[in-house]
Amino acid sequence: MKSYKFCGASVVALSALIFAGTAYADPRGVWLAKDGAHVRVSACGPGLCATVATPRPDGPWTDKNNPDPALRDRSIVGVTVLYNMMPDGPGKWSGTLYNTDDGRTYSGHLLELDGNTIRVEGCVLGICGGKNLTRLQ
Repeated sequence: MKSYKFCGASVVALSALIFAGTAYADPRGVWLAKDGAHVRVSACGPGLCATVATPRPDGPWTDKNNPDPALRDRSIVGVTVLYNMMPDGPGKWSGTLYNTDDGRTYSGHLLELDGNTIRVEGCVLGICGGKNLTRLQ
């Protein structure tokens, strides 16, 4: 009986060591996009969300492409650009993206490439594209 307990404990310990090598840093924090925008990823309910913390230097400074005319004059700072991002495998979340450039929403993913890089990918009609972001905080 004691040998079974030891084997079970060994399997748990070995699994922890194997998965510790593939663990990523927490994607919550502030990230820099290549266009200069800063995006804040944070927990929201059981998943992740992201908001614009600082717009890209060349604008837009308002949500001028929003499909709702009443929201087009609001500041882009604080606009949620990733929402309902739910865990979908190790280092991967799936949910919805809001593109401030065209005012549309897309299905998409947030992927942890390593502790200092995430990738945000959006898909439409089976065609996907994305951008890498670098950790600031």
